[in-house]
Amino acid sequence: MQEFILNTGRKTNQSMYLEGPGKFSDQYIQAVSTAEMNPEDVKALGIKDRARLTSKDGVSVVVYVKPTNRIPPGYVFLPPGPWANVLVTEDTDAIGVPSFRTEKIIVEATSEPVTTLNDILKIFGAKTLEIPRNTDIPLKGGEKRIVENVVCTICGELCDYLKIELDGNKIVRNIGGCAKSVAKYLSYHKDRILKPYIRVNNKLVEVSLEEALEKATDILVGAKYPLIYGLSVTNVETNEYAIQLAELLRGVIDNPSTFCHGPTSLGVQETGGVFSTFGDLLNIADLVIFWGSDPVNSHINHLSRNITPKGRFIGGRKERKMVVIDARRTELADMADLFIQIKPSRDLELITALRMVLHDLDLETDNVAGVPRDMVLKLADMMASAKYGIIMYGLGITENGVKHRNVEEMMKLIQDLNEYTKFSVIPMRGHGNVVGSNEVSLWLTGYPYAVDFARGFPRMYVGVTTAMDLLINGDVDAALIIGHDPAASFPRKAIQHLSKIPVILIDPKWSLTASFADVIIPSGMTGIECGGAAYRMDKIPIRLKKILDPPPGVLCDHEILKLLIEKVIKRKEGGKL
Repeated sequence: MQEFILNTGRKTNQSMYLEGPGKFSDQYIQAVSTAEMNPEDVKALGIKDRARLTSKDGVSVVVYVKPTNRIPPGYVFLPPGPWANVLVTEDTDAIGVPSFRTEKIIVEATSEPVTTLNDILKIFGAKTLEIPRNTDIPLKGGEKRIVENVVCTICGELCDYLKIELDGNKIVRNIGGCAKSVAKYLSYHKDRILKPYIRVNNKLVEVSLEEALEKATDILVGAKYPLIYGLSVTNVETNEYAIQLAELLRGVIDNPSTFCHGPTSLGVQETGGVFSTFGDLLNIADLVIFWGSDPVNSHINHLSRNITPKGRFIGGRKERKMVVIDARRTELADMADLFIQIKPSRDLELITALRMVLHDLDLETDNVAGVPRDMVLKLADMMASAKYGIIMYGLGITENGVKHRNVEEMMKLIQDLNEYTKFSVIPMRGHGNVVGSNEVSLWLTGYPYAVDFARGFPRMYVGVTTAMDLLINGDVDAALIIGHDPAASFPRKAIQHLSKIPVILIDPKWSLTASFADVIIPSGMTGIECGGAAYRMDKIPIRLKKILDPPPGVLCDHEILKLLIEKVIKRKEGGKL
């Protein structure tokens, strides 16, 4: 038995199984219940193939263990999912970001079976464990056609050059998409929610769309302080309607940036920022630094799209230096010209040291955050002598250490570098339209996320109106979840509150959150069955293509919200609320 630090992060196979077989499949469960540890730790603890991980408040799960030298001693790496979420406690550092990468846990060898998904759902307090399965869209051959320049919404890369081959309503081939994109498109018909449901005596009962909308309206109008959450994998239009609905209900609306790149918004608010687009990255940048990000697993097409090809003024990868800064040796590090392994949660020290060097101040130590002094000087020289440099940072910065303070200091570093050369940043954003969620919220409310309308006008208080804190503290009395799965991404205490309040779920596919829902309304898949607009992670708006019709009777997200708004207005006017 020994104390370790839990670190979570995306893996390619996890996302592939999520989009393909689904979250109830054996492949997905295997992926998110397998922890990686340093071989020395595995040997010292006497672990054969399984370990018991225990949170600091005494809740345990048993997981598979895979030894790998990519993980530094003293750390456990576990993909984000139910097993990791059991271990993450309620501390959000008053900014709405739980300790997904710095949670202290106890690890001990065990021969017990791996904790089942049903056991975890019981820990979370799921309202039912019986979810309808095998509800696939029937596939029928027919007209063969190819749709070009399709936009994939799997991640913030929004690859807009896919060719999709169709035979009737069957997607036969995805040309240009990454492994995760192929899994999503070829499995778009699997595990679909095809009918609305409401919960009756802890069982999901199929109803008409009108009945489901009426029940949802009852819940929302009857709530004193409802939460609207999700919206990062749907279109801009849906975000606009969701904000209108939140204002009508005097509730609060939030999106997944609250615990991903919310710290980016906070840091930029304090210092300003110098940002780039993919055009700058491809055509001009001769130095690219990936800091706390792993596009090999999170944005698979990013390297082949923006780093290795020739640009207008750069002759491809051979003329472009790549640096990777990370706490673990990722697959990306193997491809880099320079890999700097930093001690976890110590990024602020390295950023500050680089600023000191640029300001001609002496480093009075031989080692900064685990990085030798000579390496710090070498990196500073590479940055200052680049013609055009870009830092692409990820959740290793925003969910680690001092979080938004990391971003503040990084933005100051960029400003310092622009005294020498041209330098900028591109945050590596995750979900397909999470940037759009921020942008729409900024247009309409003045705030990027966590917007509260309780007093009739928009307010934002991180650590108070952020979704994590609202659920962990038990402040909201109803939730409308749109195109997201908080039961697969929120810490345990937040999910447990979902089990105590009415939950409305709008989603194309069955998810873990369906186990907590009182009303389930099926929706079309954005980017396949529904068009609209989305924002790429470099803030460029992209028009999404519709390539298939939704299943009969299934509407797109924005159409469902429009109907809900009409019913809420009618109900409030009738009740003179």
